[in-house]
Amino acid sequence: EPPCRQQLRHLQDSAGIAARLPPRLEGRWVSTGCEVRPGPEFLTRSYLFYANRLFKAFQFYYWDPSCRDPSYSLVIKGKLRLRQASWITRGATEADYHLHKVGIVFHSQKAMREVASWINQTSGEGCSGFLPAGRAWAPGALYEVLSAKTERDCTAALGFAMHELSLVRVERHYQPLLQPQQSGSQLVEELYLGDIHTDWGERLHYRPTGYQRPMQSALHHVQPCPACGIISRADEHHPPVLPARAALPMRLSGSWVSAHCEVRPAVLFLTRYFTFHGNNHTWEGHYYHYSDPLCRQPTFTIYASGHYSQGIPSSKVRGGTELAFKVTQARVTPMDPVTVMMLNSSEPGSCGLASSWSAGVEQDITPTNGCLALGIKLPHTEYELFKREQDSQERSLLYIGERPTDGSSPDSPDKRPTSYQAPLIQCAAASEEFSNYMSLKYVGEKDANGNEALKPLPVAFLLFIALLFLRWD
Repeated sequence: EPPCRQQLRHLQDSAGIAARLPPRLEGRWVSTGCEVRPGPEFLTRSYLFYANRLFKAFQFYYWDPSCRDPSYSLVIKGKLRLRQASWITRGATEADYHLHKVGIVFHSQKAMREVASWINQTSGEGCSGFLPAGRAWAPGALYEVLSAKTERDCTAALGFAMHELSLVRVERHYQPLLQPQQSGSQLVEELYLGDIHTDWGERLHYRPTGYQRPMQSALHHVQPCPACGIISRADEHHPPVLPARAALPMRLSGSWVSAHCEVRPAVLFLTRYFTFHGNNHTWEGHYYHYSDPLCRQPTFTIYASGHYSQGIPSSKVRGGTELAFKVTQARVTPMDPVTVMMLNSSEPGSCGLASSWSAGVEQDITPTNGCLALGIKLPHTEYELFKREQDSQERSLLYIGERPTDGSSPDSPDKRPTSYQAPLIQCAAASEEFSNYMSLKYVGEKDANGNEALKPLPVAFLLFIALLFLRWD
């Protein structure tokens, strides 16, 4: 079986994922690598939750995308109360949090000068003298930027908010042991916290509806994870310095597929499957959308194709590559009665042939220049940010720019992302790509006479990819 199809089937089975409601948070959770937030900001996180609902969280910020050159660290103390299951983001739990204090430790004079100038410029009366000009940097000195007691809060200048704690999900699954001499599997626990708004100005009051890259339990994490131990042992005076990693050239050729069921803000659940043809710079993408957080209940699939530009190194996000993607063709397959009804009631001429949609049947929406009901416009150009990495299991990963939180499209260079979505895993090299789109939909079975019969897969499987490229306004 082709590895891409295997991976899609593995996602379809949800890979034995369990998610308790309400989640159990006690213990330490850590980043599994260097994280990129919109801005860009480069950071690692280590959060400790106590049984009495108190928490102590470290956020370590860096100058560089490899998290090797620390700039400052925040130590955040507060209390968290889990509430009810979220009505908006299925599978998540809503929470209330209260911050008691936030302290900052600078790791260089340069970091101190920079942060002091942000705070002195943007803060109100209470913070204007936060750090007197010319104050010398003292290694290890902790400065209070927020205190509930004295009602002082100088954090806004840092773009700091902990709204990520207002949306929580914990997933557990078992990872097969990799060493050949061992059998069995080990527990992996992942903590998904709310997403950070892609627009800096919205960040301070945005209430998350999606997630950011998950943290993993310091005890139960994927092996190997060189960063996990380093981050779990760190504190504000000893920020983690991650191992150096080779930068991978931006070679896109081949096929890439989601590693998990993905969640987007405004609550879309999807999986993605892309093939890039480096020889002529064309691409194809399948986006399988679902209504549930394990990607088991398909709603619609989008297939899109077009061509892409030569990549150039990003001046804004070090380590990233800027590309432009032109989408010229698209086809849609509605997979549930609600989507069929919506498409059939859309204005004639705005989305395929009027009133002709039915479940499981694909229709070309190129002649109607897209599909208004699904927010797809054709032809369409998106300004993208890409990055390639290898994970600790030597698999090749592809990071594609994070979608704007407001649901719009990065359709102009100034809207180009400065952070990334969950990575895709390379499932086929250039020579192994499926050329045949239909081959995804059917698995051959021998019939009574020994001939290959095309047997339609269960509807749920037909649907796996959510076209992320396609949340267009």
